[in-house]
Amino acid sequence: MLSQRISLLSESITVAISSLAKELKAQGKDILSFSAGEPDFDTPEAVKNAAIQAIKSGFSKYTAVSGTPEVLKAVADKLLRDNTLSYKPSDIIINVGAKHSLFSLFEVLLNSGDEVIIPSPYWVTYPELVGYCGGKSVFLSTNDTNTFKITPKQLKEAITPKTRIFVLNNPSNPTGSLYSKEELTALADVLRGTDILVIADEIYEKLLFDGLKFTSFASLNADAFERTITVNGLSKAAAMPGWRFGYIATPKQEIITALKKLQSQSVSNVTSIVQKAAIPALDGTIDKDIEMMRATFEKRRDLAASALNRIEGISVVKPFGAFYLFVNINNICEDSMLFCKELLEYAGVAVVPGVGFGMDGYFRFSYATDENSIIKGIKRIEDFIKQNYAK
Repeated sequence: MLSQRISLLSESITVAISSLAKELKAQGKDILSFSAGEPDFDTPEAVKNAAIQAIKSGFSKYTAVSGTPEVLKAVADKLLRDNTLSYKPSDIIINVGAKHSLFSLFEVLLNSGDEVIIPSPYWVTYPELVGYCGGKSVFLSTNDTNTFKITPKQLKEAITPKTRIFVLNNPSNPTGSLYSKEELTALADVLRGTDILVIADEIYEKLLFDGLKFTSFASLNADAFERTITVNGLSKAAAMPGWRFGYIATPKQEIITALKKLQSQSVSNVTSIVQKAAIPALDGTIDKDIEMMRATFEKRRDLAASALNRIEGISVVKPFGAFYLFVNINNICEDSMLFCKELLEYAGVAVVPGVGFGMDGYFRFSYATDENSIIKGIKRIEDFIKQNYAK
């Protein structure tokens, strides 16, 4: 009854666990969930007001497939202001969230057998989309000792005649690792003289800690700019996960044309009202709101990392970005699925097993929730480990 290609996809493990946690909570069970990859903050007022105004003014018709001139200019202006990237509005297309951006890119770029290099651990969706679109994922392993970052040597050795794309999520989900400008430049140097495209997923760019600055891969030099497809959106930093606003920017017009063709036959355009609401999230209007959220996440990171590192048998590398901790449990349980299943069942704590991110023996802990819940949840984790894994 179903197509063969749909069997290539697995359900997102992060979505599945978050949904299960909500289900159990709705049944009256005492569940603390640290599984969701979304901010717990409400969407800023300026964004909500822009949406309300759009509704009241009757802005409810179809727009151009790639987006309204107004929102395309807002994205172009944002990329120039924040990232020193000079894109024309015609170099940009608006999508239904950054996940849709990635799906569309793999659809228009990959042929059967094309290889896509992906650092591991990785966001769960990358290899699923690559496989669905006929490609083959080539994983580059990292670990705690190198703060979950690949080396230029690893990248160089992974390249074959079939390599089509290198995917770089910076800062990373699930580890929160961040590449410096120097590290990015070293990776970019490896790609010189090749036809490999870089998909730079920069959705967490504004959630950085310890005073660190973000560098867009495309901003490194002219060669990097030409080969990079920048993917971003508003779900994380602007606290707009349910609004579904993502975008792609690339100077390669053949890619934009192909994306517009695909989108014209699928979702057509992003909701007109959301496009209006996105403008204050892009033009600097809500920068103070974003900074408030970033500072709060940094405080929560410090709290959660310190508390988890005090638990005997587990450890976590303190990350520099995003809002996740990738917790090492190899010393007590190498089966992350089993550990997380029992943690939810017996302790009422939902976290995501590392195996879903390509690295067993870890779990992802999202600190996108209030401090009291973090303290309470980590205490439950500590008690669970003492009761079940104490040596």
